[in-house]
Amino acid sequence: VQLQASGGGLVQAGGPLRLSCAASGRTFAIYATGWFRQAPGKEREFVAAISRIGGTPFYADSVKGRFTISRDNVKNTVYLQMNSLKPEDTAVYYCATTSGWSIVPKETGKYYYWGQGTLVTVSS
Repeated sequence: VQLQASGGGLVQAGGPLRLSCAASGRTFAIYATGWFRQAPGKEREFVAAISRIGGTPFYADSVKGRFTISRDNVKNTVYLQMNSLKPEDTAVYYCATTSGWSIVPKETGKYYYWGQGTLVTVSS
């Protein structure tokens, strides 16, 4: 599976941004897609995840109510709509996919394929 993340950029605090993660290759094997982020000097952290086959998406507490993850299985693309952005949301955002689990994982170590990352910078 190959993943291409896009949509990052510079945005003012309070503004929106939408990230996209396009998958190619063995997409039929994908169970779930997650978004993670890594700020300078910090560890990579979970942001949101969604199953390919349905079910409730999962969010980190820090983004609940502001971010929405969605998928388009026809396009093999997962989106992350980010609203009410804050300077602390500044990070490189990565998408990743996993398979073989019965529930959608939140741990970075349980995701096998990763995109290249896209930088989101939120100015105050």
